[in-house]
Amino acid sequence: MFTGIVEELGTVASIVKHDGGARINIDCSRVLTDVTLGASIAVNGCCLTVVEYTDATWAADCVTETLDRTSLGALEAGSRVNLERPVRLDDRLGGHIVQGHVDGVGTLEKRDELADGSRRLRFSVPAQLLRYIVEKGSITVDGISLTVASLTEEGFEIAVIPHTLSVTSLGTKEVGGVVNLEVDVLAKYVERLLGVDAAGSSENLDGLDSAEKSSQQLGAE
Repeated sequence: MFTGIVEELGTVASIVKHDGGARINIDCSRVLTDVTLGASIAVNGCCLTVVEYTDATWAADCVTETLDRTSLGALEAGSRVNLERPVRLDDRLGGHIVQGHVDGVGTLEKRDELADGSRRLRFSVPAQLLRYIVEKGSITVDGISLTVASLTEEGFEIAVIPHTLSVTSLGTKEVGGVVNLEVDVLAKYVERLLGVDAAGSSENLDGLDSAEKSSQQLGAE
């Protein structure tokens, strides 16, 4: 589990593609201070396993499924990536609960520079993820825990302070760039418990009369 607080900006040293996926080699330093073989490190919000490492670099193997369903497939040598080690049980939860399991890929549609050095970013997201995103709720963008500033018809906007821009890959993200998205896992669990399907209807309430439905709905609130 992660918190979405980026520890370090790493640099992709190389990507060696092969049948079935690719090996990604990343140059960095801070996240390697206590690394072990088989440890997990989040790369742009995608939890990967350390399969090889030195004092200044580490490698992870990505299967085709990962490359196809995340923004990692668009990485190339020289790309900057957000890195985070798993949270310890005695750590502060500075962001929110992040699993490192990417739900979908979004696209940066608009970037507005503000007078104080901050930046307003607008992202489009896959339609099936929109129901999990709420204003002032949490969302993970390329491994960064962020607050949704507002909703749009096709996605959401965030306001990013200068510090975050300087220590994460969002500072250099261009319009048209893709990002990994992980919605708040609590929303997905609530949806499952209530039996709400992708269309927004409630499976658990089917077959009940209106009075019974109202009673159960109120009891769930």
